[in-house]
Amino acid sequence: MIFKRLSIIIPTYNEAPTIHLILNKIKAVQLENNIDKEIIIVDDYSSDGTVDSIKNYITKNKDLSIKYFSHTKNQGKGAALHTGIKKATGELTVIQDADLEYDPEEYNDLLKPILLGAADVVYGSRFMGSKPHRILFFWHSIGNKFLTTLSNMKTNLNLTDMETCYKMFKTEMLQSLILKEKRFGFEPEVTRKISKLRGVRIYEVGISYYGRSYDEGKKIGWKDGFRAIYCIIKY
Repeated sequence: MIFKRLSIIIPTYNEAPTIHLILNKIKAVQLENNIDKEIIIVDDYSSDGTVDSIKNYITKNKDLSIKYFSHTKNQGKGAALHTGIKKATGELTVIQDADLEYDPEEYNDLLKPILLGAADVVYGSRFMGSKPHRILFFWHSIGNKFLTTLSNMKTNLNLTDMETCYKMFKTEMLQSLILKEKRFGFEPEVTRKISKLRGVRIYEVGISYYGRSYDEGKKIGWKDGFRAIYCIIKY
């Protein structure tokens, strides 16, 4: 299969300080095999100037393929991803947070197993490899490993980082899923449902992680962890 375009889905909610910075990073990336980039931004009813920042960026960067969509009320990250997935036209799709915790330069690391014909889905693990990882919250790491282990028990996978943002899919596979979770339950739901596709080949690669603190804008909390447990059991 020839891959001509990578759809990059960016859900945003109150990311005015960083959205232009992550877009600059995406713009600078040269993808393997000269694959084109389709940037799909879905704003989940931001109230901090994020929308103005996005529109200004689009106006000033006409050379980039950017599609912008917005929700008329706040629905959650999962809901924004649902919108973006439906709009994706690339043969491949990757999820990108609007903050600076993940480095778009590593798209090529995720692409490699797919371009080699070995993988259909690639997860970027924050717990593999020797790339830099910011040291932050102990209980977050314990919670993440617990959720990943619980998810693995249900899916019979051996992932090291189910909750990672960086997930790359063959778009037709991703769009074939019926996804329902509107908030952070998206991660366990998509993992469970993609794992059930007949013959799917899932890989992991190590990525760096430039995590941010709550003072710096981190949004996920303990309630989202309980929701993730519920979703793992439900799906």
